[in-house]
Amino acid sequence: MGMLPREPLTAGPVILRIPEDKDLDPLIRAYADPAVTRFIPFVPEEYGKDDALAWFAKAQDAWEGGGAQFVIADAGTGEFLGASLLKPPDRFGNSEIGYMLARWARGRGVATAAVRSLTDWGFSHGMPRIELLTGVENIASQRVAYRSGYTREGVLREEYATLDGVRHDSIAFSRLAGDPSDPIEPFLPFFPGGFPSGSLTDGVVRLSPLVPGDADDYHAMQSDPESYKYSVPPQAPSYADSVMRCRHAGMWWLSGQRVELAIRRAGTGAFAGHIQLANVVAPLEQAMVGYSLHRDHRGHGLMTRAVNLLVEWAFEHTALHRIIAGTALENTASQRVLERAGFTREFIVKGLLPRPDGTRVDDLQWARHR
Repeated sequence: MGMLPREPLTAGPVILRIPEDKDLDPLIRAYADPAVTRFIPFVPEEYGKDDALAWFAKAQDAWEGGGAQFVIADAGTGEFLGASLLKPPDRFGNSEIGYMLARWARGRGVATAAVRSLTDWGFSHGMPRIELLTGVENIASQRVAYRSGYTREGVLREEYATLDGVRHDSIAFSRLAGDPSDPIEPFLPFFPGGFPSGSLTDGVVRLSPLVPGDADDYHAMQSDPESYKYSVPPQAPSYADSVMRCRHAGMWWLSGQRVELAIRRAGTGAFAGHIQLANVVAPLEQAMVGYSLHRDHRGHGLMTRAVNLLVEWAFEHTALHRIIAGTALENTASQRVLERAGFTREFIVKGLLPRPDGTRVDDLQWARHR
């Protein structure tokens, strides 16, 4: 494939150009932002001039190795906005794209414009496949990938490590040279206000995205035998599983797999429970609602309110046409919730649900339609 031409690229409101000496100071300021360095491995906490000079040297190495490293700059003023990279191709000609965006450049579509332009440029020079890796909790970068036409391929477990030695999962995205470049719109949009700030409320309960800060409350609730006896499987999760659920919630939502929410008291913000849309079947426009309520918040009608809020949002803001639920025949409390929330009994599935003692019980299926 050879070396790529060192030429500027026009990308709508920005340009991608070769790094210059004047970029040194803004590069240092950009990397001083913890929100930038959180997801970029091996960036020192106190990023200084020597680190920036090393970045310039690595940029030169990237070009000489058959890759490319650009500064992202404002097309009108030339202001430094970030950096973007195409790694040197592997033996099959595949590359990986990366980028960094300064704090002052966010919220303007800069990253998407840069990634789309650099991807198309790579394809024009013979690259058959370009990958984009992003941290599981880096929702902003995942949105850039989707908006740039990249397809989510899966989770790479413990793919990278931060300076503290902790390993983290990544999400793998890719585009092929023959793929359509259209933005990929989410099947399940975030609540108004985005992730993780958006929420729904009726004045009594508030539904907000499950986040890592909810892990302790979620785990304590799910460790109560009264909470997990109707779960599948009917056992308490490990603490690691509870943390993972809270960390992966945004990624699952954005990818259309499921919506994981905390139920809170609207007045105090106290964690009261958990509700989810899971088992999403996009071609059928169907999903399943599931929920758990902390024992201290039972008996006040909170879950009926939560189910109503979530289902009404789903019917108004998504393509979902049918929401289903399942309850054990003896779980009359959950059945009352569904009845009050407008669900209709449909049929019984014999022996579907496992119990803690190894036996199986029937499952009563419910549904509510748009």
